[in-house]
Amino acid sequence: MYIGDTLARRAIYTPTSLAVIDTDHTGDTTYTYADLNDRANRFANWLRKAGVKRGDRVGLMAHNGIEFLDVFFACGKLGAVFVCFDWELNWRQLTEMVNQTKPKVVIFSDEFADTIAHILFETDSIRAMLNIEGYSIRDNRHFENVLERSSPEPVATEDFTENDIACVIFTSADTGMPHPIAITYRSIAWNILSTVINHGLQTTDIVMNSFPMYQIGGLLVNALPSLFLGGTILLTTDTDSDLILELVDEYAVTILAGLPKLFDALPKAENWHGASLDSLRLCTSGGTPLPYELVLKYRMNKDIQFQQGFGMSAFGSGIFSMAGDDAVRKLGSIGRPSFFVDARIVDNKNTPLPPGEVGELVLKGPSVNSNTLTTEYDLDSHGWLHTGDLAKFDEEWFFYIEEHKSNLFKSQSKVSTKS
Repeated sequence: MYIGDTLARRAIYTPTSLAVIDTDHTGDTTYTYADLNDRANRFANWLRKAGVKRGDRVGLMAHNGIEFLDVFFACGKLGAVFVCFDWELNWRQLTEMVNQTKPKVVIFSDEFADTIAHILFETDSIRAMLNIEGYSIRDNRHFENVLERSSPEPVATEDFTENDIACVIFTSADTGMPHPIAITYRSIAWNILSTVINHGLQTTDIVMNSFPMYQIGGLLVNALPSLFLGGTILLTTDTDSDLILELVDEYAVTILAGLPKLFDALPKAENWHGASLDSLRLCTSGGTPLPYELVLKYRMNKDIQFQQGFGMSAFGSGIFSMAGDDAVRKLGSIGRPSFFVDARIVDNKNTPLPPGEVGELVLKGPSVNSNTLTTEYDLDSHGWLHTGDLAKFDEEWFFYIEEHKSNLFKSQSKVSTKS
């Protein structure tokens, strides 16, 4: 047993517990932890036959679905590196991303088949491809077909360590090319612990995740913590507001995760006033801060209040957090450092500044990635990561961003119901 093979442990501890509800296939499909572990072993064996070894990259260009988790956990069993591609980009940008990360195998949704065809003319690293929904012209195979034919024998890479790379996620920069960030197992583990603490995550939680899984919020914040803990995640990419509200009530969802446009759209749905949402105890939103007017609408209509947080790919998904009671009182703040994160404001001589003075935001903690694919961030000799962003903090240790060095930072908001 080793750090990358989470499902093998879950298959021992909670084999029959419900792990995933996938609503993006024909009819909602459910999977236990034993099911997930079997699928990951089968796909790991297929990847091994395709020539994937420890350290090789395996790319995925697909919408949310069970296959996303199959590939991630299969890579963990093999010691391979999972690469998440942002399918919203054009084929030229994606080609550059492929050439940066050099995946040996690429798995893709059928609607991206033309994009993959373009990329193949511009790269030489890809040795095998697999269409999730469609069929390969070469041997008439698709994803489920591959799983059926593959061996269920357990796969493990015993000497994997916490400093090995688990996955590569590209930052969601608004201008220019996204930058690849290599996420280590150590970073994932510490961020999972922070998420469990910040959210009060429980094994009984049902987390509805509509975030794109290629983002840090979709995979590392709203999927993996629940699966490591033994809870349940509900996957969907459907943004139909009425359907989202129906699913929340149908499955008694306790945590709703989505982009700000989802939370903006939900109050406009025809069934907004008829939806009880009584099961919700926490909702999370990321990408950009939620407008204050929307905060008030949720509070007045559904007795739901918003919490805020802040994260960055190179350090972790939950660097700062703020309780709901402080959301209005400290409007504009990104919150206080999370439990395992230290933060300072320093001048150009790296001297810590007092409350109220603007300087560079620097961060320190065990979730920082020891492996990166870029030189965007400077880690000094004392272990402080220099963000280049200008910020300040007040007398109560609430931090405020004054000016971003770049848009590699992404805000994250958390929503919680009143107890």
